[in-house]
Amino acid sequence: MTYELLKFVHILGAVLIGAGLIGVWMADLRSRQLTELKPFAEAVRNIAVFYDGLVLPGAFLLGSSGLWLIVTYYDGWGFLKLPWLVGMVGWFLFEFIEGNTVTRIFFMRLRRLTRKALEVGHFTPELQQARGELVPSFTHFLDLPALFLIIALGAIKPTTWMMFLVGSIVAIAIAALLTIVIPKLYPWGTDTPIGAAGES
Repeated sequence: MTYELLKFVHILGAVLIGAGLIGVWMADLRSRQLTELKPFAEAVRNIAVFYDGLVLPGAFLLGSSGLWLIVTYYDGWGFLKLPWLVGMVGWFLFEFIEGNTVTRIFFMRLRRLTRKALEVGHFTPELQQARGELVPSFTHFLDLPALFLIIALGAIKPTTWMMFLVGSIVAIAIAALLTIVIPKLYPWGTDTPIGAAGES
């Protein structure tokens, strides 16, 4: 019964993280499409809501249940003999650390700069510069491919390192491609000016 309960909590954590990251993705994409300040501010606020309301609780459930499962059913450090489990743990730890440093801190700064822009009534140069930063964009675009890889490793349970290595390369390549392509589709990633009043 304990195993089934832990497994349920583990799956629930993955569902919450997935829902939250998809919400963050959609809100971020919407914010890139907007050239009016108030709708942009609402999209940025939604990013924080998805992160704090879904991604963080999901990460807590996934991490705590996963640790419990490893200690109880995979002989603790014995999990190092299983490539699929090492891959899941490695990517989860990377995403947890990166998500709570680079990505989350960036979106918090973006929300702070958006509030300042609302106070003055137009997009500020600082906000436009922050919106175009590449490193936070890359780590943001890496979130979903990394989660899909984690889920694939847990579902397929490969006995060699090949799937982990190929999957990692593909996830990084997808994130890099999106970092290049997405900003070119919308004003924030180009030289298209944003009006002083926040209107196109």
